[in-house]
Amino acid sequence: MLEKINSPQDLKKLKIEQKKQLAEEIRKYILEIVSENGGHLASNLGVVELTIALHSIFDLPKDKIVWDVGHQTYVHKIITGRREALKTLRKLNGIAGFPKTKESNTDCFNTGHSSNSISAALGMARARDMKKEKHAVLAVIGDGALTGGMALEALNDAGCSQTKMTVILNDNEMSISKNIGGINMLLSKLRTKKSYNKSSDAIKKVILKIPGMGNTIVKIVRRVKRSIKQLFIPKMFFEDIGFRYLGPVDGHDIAELERMLELSKQLDGPALIHVLTKKGKGYSIAERNPDKFHATGPFTIQTGNSKKEKKKDYSKVFGEKLVQLAKNNNRIVAITASMKDGTGLTKFAEEFPERFFDIGIAEQHAIGVAAGMAKEGIIPVVPIYSSFYQRAYDQVIHDVAMQNLPVVMCVDRAGVVGADGETHQGTLDMSFFRLVPNLTIMAPKNFKELEEMLAFAVNLNKPVVIRYPRGGEEEYKIEKQEKLELGKAEILKEGNDVSIIAIGKTVTRAMKIAEKIEKENANISVEVINSRFLKPIDKEKIKKSIEKTKRVITIEDGTIINGLATAVQEIMREENLHGIEIKNYAYPDKYIEHGSVEQLEKIYRLDEEAIMEDYFRKSFSNVS
Repeated sequence: MLEKINSPQDLKKLKIEQKKQLAEEIRKYILEIVSENGGHLASNLGVVELTIALHSIFDLPKDKIVWDVGHQTYVHKIITGRREALKTLRKLNGIAGFPKTKESNTDCFNTGHSSNSISAALGMARARDMKKEKHAVLAVIGDGALTGGMALEALNDAGCSQTKMTVILNDNEMSISKNIGGINMLLSKLRTKKSYNKSSDAIKKVILKIPGMGNTIVKIVRRVKRSIKQLFIPKMFFEDIGFRYLGPVDGHDIAELERMLELSKQLDGPALIHVLTKKGKGYSIAERNPDKFHATGPFTIQTGNSKKEKKKDYSKVFGEKLVQLAKNNNRIVAITASMKDGTGLTKFAEEFPERFFDIGIAEQHAIGVAAGMAKEGIIPVVPIYSSFYQRAYDQVIHDVAMQNLPVVMCVDRAGVVGADGETHQGTLDMSFFRLVPNLTIMAPKNFKELEEMLAFAVNLNKPVVIRYPRGGEEEYKIEKQEKLELGKAEILKEGNDVSIIAIGKTVTRAMKIAEKIEKENANISVEVINSRFLKPIDKEKIKKSIEKTKRVITIEDGTIINGLATAVQEIMREENLHGIEIKNYAYPDKYIEHGSVEQLEKIYRLDEEAIMEDYFRKSFSNVS
């Protein structure tokens, strides 16, 4: 059946039983591809029937569907002519793991972070009305994403707007971790509802025909119906703010989904369809472990075990060190935005449940809460992925830094992360954090230095940013480890001909380059400086080194703008260092596409061989 589907038009020709067969074939196909390529598995297995129903009822690209987060669009891509292309999922120059307007006109909006779909869909619906067009606009959002402030802001606006649009609430009781909070409590009450909403339009028409009493009876029935709803479903939140609530509906029943979607098309104003799905549906291992299979690397289908050996990584080192520090300091607390496992806080949550706070997918709120706790003498540690810290930028500035509050902001997945692409690359954090007064910004060269920086940060009594990459440290070991002092770099290797200044994971690369170049040419002497701090940066050590060598290169895993390269250039200007040859290695001022980290580093000339060839072998070709 799957091979017959090359477009949504092919899907529309199928009968319900054929669509059920198609759903199972799609699940098997996705499972095979993700087990080889890695990707977001559980969420895609959960929306197979929902996606089939959406494409059966609506006509893309005329109708618009905005997928919140967008990691659950593999089924959508299969149906919209990208079945074979899905085999290249998340590979360099292959199909993306998220909606991309440049891939297909059926992807109407690029997404990768949560909670923005209702806003975007409402904007599209308003634009449609201004242009006097008639197509449908839908937002598909998960219950986890509904905890995000932006989603609630959009619901508030859409509910009172009377704009015709439909929100599909995909309720699987999960985001990445198990959902928590008041919104989850509300949805739990809605899930217990025994019967589905039925359209009362036909009954209304009959009653209205009763001479002299029709309108009065309809008004009475409405009041009674609403009172009954309030009894059985306390706080009918969605209807109270202006949405027509439909559901809950079984998200794996294609016929019932189609019926409800058809009904939503007949309604004026905003509607919300509450769809109940099971994350990991059809693959029992993922059903039992939906958090593990939210995003996964390649794995063996029969066992669910990873094909790659699990090694110690920065997130785990961070989590273990935080537990150790918390045992000796009861003022330390940990805050997560629904990323307990991903940020290494699982052990902390088990050891100190009263000092662990999962606030849901709400990064702004996470930093706001942290600021409030810090103001009262608590030491909050808040690990968030680099690309998600962007969402809390105002709170970092206004709530934390402006008041100089001691919040420890740990930036996980800093630098390029690879296959998730533009929306998840962490190349901007050094640049935007460096603009903020009062922040101390650090990046460790290895696991040991991360542990020291975390211990240093919780005792500094200032707002601190510690950034570290995804994955583990390199096997190459740097033995030298000077005591950590505020704003002080460390000279790992002395030299006279060129200074390499690096930060974070690129320090190891700088040391390897220096050793290889000196082996190739015994007349070259390379000095390597581990900046450690981006802010405050060690002007004294850097100035002294540059004055000695007259040549300097910087290496960093962030954007070329306003990171280490800019900081070193500012030192040169401020200290009137003239006649210096400088070369900066960083990612360009653009959004970085998906591919493996190694491939992307080669493309942007940031790998060891590229730097050696591009700089040393050219600049020192005549040295002998």
